[in-house]
Amino acid sequence: MRQAIRTSITILTAALALILSSAALAQTGRVERIQVHGKSLEGNLLGENASPEVSVYLPPGYDRERRRRYAVVYVLHGYSGTDLNWFGEMPTWDGRGAADRTMGAGAVDEMIVVMPNCMNAYGGCMYANSAATGYWEDYVADDLVAYIDENYRTIPDRAARGLTGHSMGGYGAWLIGMHRPDVFSALYSLSACCLNEYAPQGGDAAAAFEAIATAEGLGFGARRTFAVTSAWSPNPDKPPLYMDLPTVNGEVVPEIAARFAVNSPQAMVPSFASALRKYTAIKLDVGEQDGLIDSNRELSEMLTQYGVEHVWETYEGDHINRITQRFEERVLPFFSENLAHRAPR
Repeated sequence: MRQAIRTSITILTAALALILSSAALAQTGRVERIQVHGKSLEGNLLGENASPEVSVYLPPGYDRERRRRYAVVYVLHGYSGTDLNWFGEMPTWDGRGAADRTMGAGAVDEMIVVMPNCMNAYGGCMYANSAATGYWEDYVADDLVAYIDENYRTIPDRAARGLTGHSMGGYGAWLIGMHRPDVFSALYSLSACCLNEYAPQGGDAAAAFEAIATAEGLGFGARRTFAVTSAWSPNPDKPPLYMDLPTVNGEVVPEIAARFAVNSPQAMVPSFASALRKYTAIKLDVGEQDGLIDSNRELSEMLTQYGVEHVWETYEGDHINRITQRFEERVLPFFSENLAHRAPR
């Protein structure tokens, strides 16, 4: 009889342990999709929404541990995408799943993850300050951070804020990161685009492009050119596009080409190396089969040249095929290790 009781207790104990273990593994966060108004975006010449959508991932313990505060990772999506590509019901890159798997299992510290939607008429804002499309650098670093700190249980300190992004978002992470080390303390760039790939080219194709008067019906490459130009070379006196194209009659205009050049992170490094040295940690990665690998490697070499400590990593993959995996296995652990997860006393 006693042996039967012991056996029953053992079975029940094992079952309870399995249930508790499964519950721990099954912990998930939740996503709120809200709109966050930005004074920085008001009055943009293209009439884009000054209250863009923002996906906010709240970690598994957020609703349960009501007095706990969290570090925040700001993630910037790529060109032609939105926050729903990461945190929607059918994501291209499963940011929510990656966060649930790592945070729900206790593999990394729990963090709030925030992604604004910067889709516009040209396919993306480039996260730049532009009179044409809005002052997106200021929106992310000022308006959005202030709203998240005011409305969620964050640790409102730069030591607890990280900035990352993929492709165009990787470019945005460098752009904002160089200018705003007062807001963020750790920086991670995933397969950044637009590092030095957009030096204007003349010729017949450029001349034909000059005749385009609207972005409607344009192919991917042409719309991307509009996105870059509206971000880097806006002109309030040239409706309806409100931009200066870098060529006239197929000939490169040196003054406009110079505007493109100074917006390359490689061109910024000499002036902003001291700002980058203020970061606790910086990392950039790119796939071995990504066409952007050379420009990313060049940026890493420049960072080394100017004494900016960072980690450079490559992996087997192209521009899009391993981004969820990188986010889960590299990005979230990076910020878990390098952000402050307790409020300063």
